[in-house]
Amino acid sequence: MKLNELRDNDGAHNARKRIGRGIASGRGKTSGRGHNGQKSRSGVSLLGFEGGQMPLYRRLPKRGFKNLFTKDFAEINIGALQKAVDSGKIDAKKPITGKSLLEAGLVRRSRDGVRLLGKGELRNKLEIKVTGASKAAIAAVEKAGGSVTLPQPKPKPEGKGKAHERKAKKDRGGKAAKPGLEAKGDAKDSDGFRGSEGEQVSEGADKSQQESDEAEAD
Repeated sequence: MKLNELRDNDGAHNARKRIGRGIASGRGKTSGRGHNGQKSRSGVSLLGFEGGQMPLYRRLPKRGFKNLFTKDFAEINIGALQKAVDSGKIDAKKPITGKSLLEAGLVRRSRDGVRLLGKGELRNKLEIKVTGASKAAIAAVEKAGGSVTLPQPKPKPEGKGKAHERKAKKDRGGKAAKPGLEAKGDAKDSDGFRGSEGEQVSEGADKSQQESDEAEAD
């Protein structure tokens, strides 16, 4: 090969579209934009605009929501594991981890690890260490004589607000007293009166009884 024979691959480089270079070029004068109108001007975007009527993206209803706490797992079935063992991609005598599955090209790189699912059939005894697994997958692996090791779940943080009050109430074994309730007034006395108001009521009752007794004596 000589230097004058060097060239790009076909389609690797496209020539720039030259506009406004005369009628003979096919893109002269109006430069392929047509005659007049809003779209012949620069800086125009009419995506989704329907002349003033309610556009389609507003006529259609909204559905569902985006879960901010969802997990991004790379999923693999036990049938795919068995196929990989049969083809020699995975050594059944060594522990199978997310790293070994990624190196074998069986899963993609994910944010939250690998999750094992139960579709297919497993015949080999495998020791699997992954982030998550379904109940059917664990049962199938254990039936074949293997084991599935999952990470220990993180302890849930102690709740705040009402959840914290309910837990405190459960620990005490009784009804949770509202804070500041006893501070509103003095404790009730033996006659059922509360604080100084009860004393004033009882004194008024004694005084009226004494006056009625004096009136009967006269």
